[in-house]
Amino acid sequence: MPIQPNQQAPDFSLFDTDKNKVSLAEQKGSNVVLLFFPLAFTSTCTKELCSVRDNISQFNDANAKVFGISVDSLFTLSKYKAEQNLNFPLLSDFNKEASTAYEVLYETFPSFEMQGVSKRAAFVIDKDGIVRYAEVCATPSDLPDFGAIQQTLGGLH
Repeated sequence: MPIQPNQQAPDFSLFDTDKNKVSLAEQKGSNVVLLFFPLAFTSTCTKELCSVRDNISQFNDANAKVFGISVDSLFTLSKYKAEQNLNFPLLSDFNKEASTAYEVLYETFPSFEMQGVSKRAAFVIDKDGIVRYAEVCATPSDLPDFGAIQQTLGGLH
């Protein structure tokens, strides 16, 4: 069962597109939004992440750091981030450790029979590392409920 609200968020350390190691533990004191997504350069993922890009001020206003996470390599994510002009970090979960810890890994991705692809999922984690919102989308073409994410962020201090 995926991580649920009121649970301690599992820590992870992943590389970003600038080749820096980023851990969840380092984010204590800030609200965090984790957006797991299946694959860079796909239409729904691009729609989701560009929506966040275009509305980043809402996340900044809520003192929230946004991180996109996929199993793509950091080199693929770097090219994707540059092409889409994304203004928040993308983290490579190439070894599938974070996706496994959050229990958001497809056994077999519905398209192309790929194994070990992240499900589309969103988690809001408060300043103390507690999950306050958790959503795992039913299908890869579904988008997270950004209204509910913003509402959750609005209720955090």
